[in-house]
Amino acid sequence: MSLNWKQSFKDFETYLRLEKSLSQNSIEAYLYDVSKLETFFKEKEVDISPSQVQYSDLKNFLIWYNKDNKNARTQSRVLSGIRAYFKFLLIEGEITENPSSLIESPKIGLKLPEILSVEEIDKMIAEIDLSKPDGHRNKAIIETLYGCGLRVSELVGLKLTDIHYAEGYVMVTGKGSKQRLVPVSDKALKEIDLYKTDRIRLSVIKDSNTLFLNRRGSRLTRVMIFTIIKALAAKAGIQKKISPHTFRHSFATHMIEAGADLRAVQEMLGHESILTTEIYTHIDRSYLRDSLMMFHPRS
Repeated sequence: MSLNWKQSFKDFETYLRLEKSLSQNSIEAYLYDVSKLETFFKEKEVDISPSQVQYSDLKNFLIWYNKDNKNARTQSRVLSGIRAYFKFLLIEGEITENPSSLIESPKIGLKLPEILSVEEIDKMIAEIDLSKPDGHRNKAIIETLYGCGLRVSELVGLKLTDIHYAEGYVMVTGKGSKQRLVPVSDKALKEIDLYKTDRIRLSVIKDSNTLFLNRRGSRLTRVMIFTIIKALAAKAGIQKKISPHTFRHSFATHMIEAGADLRAVQEMLGHESILTTEIYTHIDRSYLRDSLMMFHPRS
């Protein structure tokens, strides 16, 4: 009996969690993208199991999906999820040939990330009302997000026990539950300490070891961080389209512009490949010229 869609998704989820050690957010993204394939067959009233899917079926699916999704990055992400899914089915012996192996990825140009200047970040921080209960918390959030170059998921997952004051480091749990030590500035540590004074005044603390809490004493969500940042940007009159990740981009760009070693920035950001980190060298072309002039034997 062929494996049905529901069971295959359940097994795929287990594979991503145990074999690939992906985070819950990544797992949900993969499952969401792959579920589109089942939706396509249902909409077309095609009774087909995962093991019966052919190359031609996937081509028709992509034509159907791409009609409403013109963005090449979105198309590429969905295709990546489908490839991972069929690779899993191949490993499990449910299929003998991978129907996705011949599908070409859409061409994606280099998209430079939006960044904030130091002055813009300072303007946002200046808009925080420190007289309000969440004032010192929000200031500590911005200083930590920017000062350590964290992903928003890493920020909301920070524990009190992750802050190593004497050494000047925070222990960050990144993608795939991989941990890394990231230097933290004295300024960020000071803001965290000021926030912790407000934190203990909360009437209820449900997540005792979680650093950043909401007013109900529970861990902040990624959406809440996004909301805080959007509100501050609006108050500061910043027109750029920004998100929590903008602070990570800004951190990396400012570090490289100041002459930081690319490998060191890669380590701090927790990038698997230095190619991911190298995108930040494109933002300020003078960095490349300075490197050439300094290190090339003909200079």
